[in-house]
Amino acid sequence: MPDGATMGTATAPLVDYFINENGITFAGRHLLVDLWEAENLTDIAFIEDALRRAADAARATVLKVDLHQFSDSGGVSGVAILAESHISIHTWPERNFAAIDVFMCGACDPHLALPVLKEAFKAGRMTLDEARRGIVL
Repeated sequence: MPDGATMGTATAPLVDYFINENGITFAGRHLLVDLWEAENLTDIAFIEDALRRAADAARATVLKVDLHQFSDSGGVSGVAILAESHISIHTWPERNFAAIDVFMCGACDPHLALPVLKEAFKAGRMTLDEARRGIVL
C-alpha cells in the first residue's frame, strides 16, 4: 500500500501554512496593537462587525466570533477565531483604550487589518509591536 493510503479511504496530504520569507520560516505574524483615544468600545455589535471587517481586509476566514461585555464598565473582551488563527480584543472604555492581538499564518497579511481597526475605533493614537511566532531554527 502506498505511503499515506489506508484501506478503503484516501489520506489527503498535509498542507503547511508556515511562512517562508527571506530565508526564514515561521508560523505567523503576531501583531500587538494598542489603540488610544478610541471610541465605540462598549458597542458589542459594532465591535464584532469591526473584527469581521479587519479579518476580511487581511484576507482571513472568520470561523466564529465570541465576545463578552462586562456589566461594571461596559468593556468588551473576546476573539474572532480565524481559520488562520485569531484577532482578540480587550477594551477599557473608561480609558478610551483597546488592546488588540492579530495573529495570522499562511497567505494572510495582518497589517492590512490595522487601518480598518484604527478607523473603526476612531483611535487618535495607535502603537504596534510585532513578533514572528514559531521561527524554525
